[in-house]
Amino acid sequence: MKLVRRMYCRVFQQAFHLALPVLPYRRPVLLEGVKGVGALLKEKGIGTVLLVTDRGVRGLGLTRPLEEQLQRDGIRVEVYDGTLANPTTGNVEEARQLYLDRGCGALIGFGGGSAMDCAKAVGARIACPRKPLSRMRGILKVRRRIPLLIAVPTTAGTGSETTLAAVVVDSETRYKYPINDFALIPPYALLDPDVTLSLPPMLTACTGMDALTHAVEAYIGHSTIRSTREDARKAVSLIFRYLPRAVAQGDDREARAGMLEAAYCAGNAFTRSYVGYVHAVAHSLGGKYNLPHGQTNAILLPGVLEQYGSAVYRRLHELAIAAGIAGQEDGDEAAARRFIGAIREMNRQFGIPETISGIRQEDVPELARLADREANPLYPVPVEMDAEELEKLYRMVMEVEAHG
Repeated sequence: MKLVRRMYCRVFQQAFHLALPVLPYRRPVLLEGVKGVGALLKEKGIGTVLLVTDRGVRGLGLTRPLEEQLQRDGIRVEVYDGTLANPTTGNVEEARQLYLDRGCGALIGFGGGSAMDCAKAVGARIACPRKPLSRMRGILKVRRRIPLLIAVPTTAGTGSETTLAAVVVDSETRYKYPINDFALIPPYALLDPDVTLSLPPMLTACTGMDALTHAVEAYIGHSTIRSTREDARKAVSLIFRYLPRAVAQGDDREARAGMLEAAYCAGNAFTRSYVGYVHAVAHSLGGKYNLPHGQTNAILLPGVLEQYGSAVYRRLHELAIAAGIAGQEDGDEAAARRFIGAIREMNRQFGIPETISGIRQEDVPELARLADREANPLYPVPVEMDAEELEKLYRMVMEVEAHG
């Protein structure tokens, strides 16, 4: 990256870092079980709520206990279950219209990050009816209070229940972009391990590695503060302890609860300290090829950390200690390499591939430009890269035959 642009990025990031203590971040209030959701809605005088989810989650019956409890509480539940794995602007408009047509007064995002992102974007469109989502792309473009939003994660990974971000795909262009605004942080969340018990092993693994990516990218960047470092270290410790158990034994309720806590901690960390090039590259790939976000992050993470080199050795040493795979007495480089190796080994253990099939060489320059546009200057990465330099991160994970 050219010197002038690098300096601009660092000044921009430093300004945000200095402002962190006074910005209106908040931790969602954690509700006690499904009864807590109904009690909250009754307290707020809300009689109809829109439940935003997907057909897979609803088909498994995961929403049934909440729907039945709300009905017993006298609250009407309208359901939008058309959310796609990468939620589109079309999804958002469909759900928004349902919310308005049925006279809803609150939103419940129930599912993985996709459902919660969709619910957040619906809230943004309701708050700003004359502004399309494309004009909310980036930072602080909503600037209005959205309807009451309750987040119920069914995967332990996205941390979307804690974040100010919603990521959507333009239905026409397939461009995937984030909307970041304090108004999108859910004020309430329900962390119920029972709704995660039926999560398949591969989805458990990929969402868990997504949480690890959040924690690691938040920790190694230049915008950390004490609380985000503590959250990131705790998340890493919990993931290394519980993720292998949750993948191997899906009905291990202690492991599931531990992973929900890990995702919550990692979400709080990256909401304040942001992510990095792993996410920027993964978003561009997900938008172009409709790839699962967690798995894409898992594949990219070890290689991107290696590309950062010595700039991240000290921080990765600290995370290796949190993970229980290194000690204070180890050298920074050796501990960092051990940590990266442990990530690769977890991917291998979980059956996550090392490469991504289908990336076309001719797409790489445009994908890199999209990642550059997303990441710079916002993401406080340890090593700055421009679009041309980012191209190597795509080629790093391309299948051999995709090189042509």
